[in-house]
Amino acid sequence: MSKVALPGRLDIPPAVLAIATTLQEAGHDTWCVGGAVRDALTGAPQSDFDLATAATPDQVQALFKRTVPVGVEFGTVGVFGEDKVLHEVTTFRHDVSTDGRRAVVQWGASIDEDLARRDFTINAIAYHPLRHEWRDPFGGAADLLEKKEVRAVGKPEERFREDYLRILRGARFAARFQFCVEKTTWGAMTAEAPGMAQLSAERVREEWFKMLRTTQSLVWATKLWRPLIAKTAWMPELRTDDPPEPPAGLHRDPVLLTVLLAGEGAVPLLTRLKCSNADIARAKGAVEGPEAPLEMDDRATRHWMAAVGTSEEDLLVLWQLRHGTPAPWDHLIAEIRRRGETTSRGGLAVTGDDLIAAGVPRGPEIGRTLDRLLALVLDDPALNTREALLARARETT
Repeated sequence: MSKVALPGRLDIPPAVLAIATTLQEAGHDTWCVGGAVRDALTGAPQSDFDLATAATPDQVQALFKRTVPVGVEFGTVGVFGEDKVLHEVTTFRHDVSTDGRRAVVQWGASIDEDLARRDFTINAIAYHPLRHEWRDPFGGAADLLEKKEVRAVGKPEERFREDYLRILRGARFAARFQFCVEKTTWGAMTAEAPGMAQLSAERVREEWFKMLRTTQSLVWATKLWRPLIAKTAWMPELRTDDPPEPPAGLHRDPVLLTVLLAGEGAVPLLTRLKCSNADIARAKGAVEGPEAPLEMDDRATRHWMAAVGTSEEDLLVLWQLRHGTPAPWDHLIAEIRRRGETTSRGGLAVTGDDLIAAGVPRGPEIGRTLDRLLALVLDDPALNTREALLARARETT
């Protein structure tokens, strides 16, 4: 048991407390577990409190009117609380067998057995919401609050062989809290890292994105992640030098951070991780779009805005990520927008139908003519009138 002084009680949301009370009064020992307990101890913003209980999934479903079998094969039932929010309730369990990706579990375990199957000590702390008792059999509170380290529960190599994703989770937790990884745990993480080859792309992507969103230091995160993922074929495109740290307060967009960390390799990397077509298209636009206007003036900025299209905002964020300050032409964009100057075909004062009526042949020539007219308007916004553009169009018809 940890010798760290733990708070006498935690502030548990009323809806979660009501669910725990129902379970407890039915004779099923019930505890708060998971990230919300950990974060409550550090003072970090808390997610929803998960509950672990002696009740089986069938018993949980019988006790509550509105439930969802969110992962009933693993013992997890979602219960709608008084707040109309779905709260996860999971039966105490222990592993029977694992294959590095999925575990076969059995019910009937105690809270201590349930904690013993968890990945890291900082995640193996439980709080009883009614008796205000703590369970910390592996010293997770000391690791969290004093040692500032990530340490595996029990034998590290066994924990990672049960689920190789835990290797990346360990790196994510260390990056989030800027903790070190305990020596034996790190040794097992690097030794077992090749096993991550059998993970699904979706699971690797989820951990990668979570780490990018939550890390306090991009340098810290990549120093942890790089030597682990290098033992697989998942992300060979990652840069090997230290990246710049994002400015404080800048939104942590995982797609743009991947572009920062992989450059042109971001597109094949995100494709390999089975990201959405929208995310891959964003990365492609950020990689292919010119980073900056050729000159810091209105004309060049309009041409830049037209060239990058929907990637404009992403490229402005990338500039901040790379250089630590807003783009020098940001104020020019604001002025162009304030004046209502167009930077796309859709803002031209003429349409394709107008050009056909003016004698421009149907088909590809319409698009080419619109592009020529847009180029003229980018040079001189005053030309963006119906009369002026139709006159220019007739000149080349």
